[in-house]
Amino acid sequence: MPTLVRLRPDPIPAIHPLPERAANGRRLAVYRDTKTVLQVPWMGVVTMAFAHYPRFYDTLWAALRPAAGSAAFVDACRRLRSAAEAEAAAMHPPPLTDALGDAGFADGEIDEIRALIEVFSHGNQPYLLIATAARLAMEGHDLPAAAPGPTAGAHGPAPDRPLTLVEPHHALPDVAALYAEIRATLGLPFVNTDYRALARWPAYFRRAWDGLAPTLRTPGYKACLSRLHDGAVSEAARLPIPPGLSAQDLRAAAAADANVDEVLAVVRLFQWLLPGLIANVALFRAQLA
Repeated sequence: MPTLVRLRPDPIPAIHPLPERAANGRRLAVYRDTKTVLQVPWMGVVTMAFAHYPRFYDTLWAALRPAAGSAAFVDACRRLRSAAEAEAAAMHPPPLTDALGDAGFADGEIDEIRALIEVFSHGNQPYLLIATAARLAMEGHDLPAAAPGPTAGAHGPAPDRPLTLVEPHHALPDVAALYAEIRATLGLPFVNTDYRALARWPAYFRRAWDGLAPTLRTPGYKACLSRLHDGAVSEAARLPIPPGLSAQDLRAAAAADANVDEVLAVVRLFQWLLPGLIANVALFRAQLA
């Protein structure tokens, strides 16, 4: 089984994700196909950043696409999610439901927040597997061919659920300040989709982030991220990829788009940050248990 050290690129590389609303032509078709196969309602920043390098993403997605629709892939995602939620429960995040009720949130509003968290709880795992498979191959680990087995059928929340995002240029000062805190705390130059979606309820999201932030500084949280990273590497190395994923082919495709080290740094960035994003979403879910 290959091993990968959890690695934050230094410096953080520039990324060039093209938002879905601005995509057209072939890029839009690639976005729609990715979302359809993964059964998620949003194109993750990770795959938008990868798609900036079209030959690289075409090669990666051509290898992973048959696997991504398989029952084995979905089962791997479920195992990763279960692990994250068990880790979150063990960290005992402060509950929020009563405080939200006292602040005037109706039960139906809290249920809407839970439903949105469910979208990301279900949908972040496939993006982590894609990033991990990409990093394995970019670092010289061939992923051998294996039959994907039966298709998964429908799973998770409705994939056509629209997301309302509070983009940084839409944010009023309180949300803009919160985004600045998130970027500084996580050491990232952007705010992930999950946070921009949850900021639709700014009074909720401020409470949720304030309840989460102290946990992010604990040794237990850092150990949790290491375990989630190791689980993703183990699952990605066993993906049922019919044609396999050749390290040589993927690196050659990346070289046709840009400097290989540039592409590798972007891959490493997302493979590093996604375990943290998954853990944070699991903690948000536990806050409203």
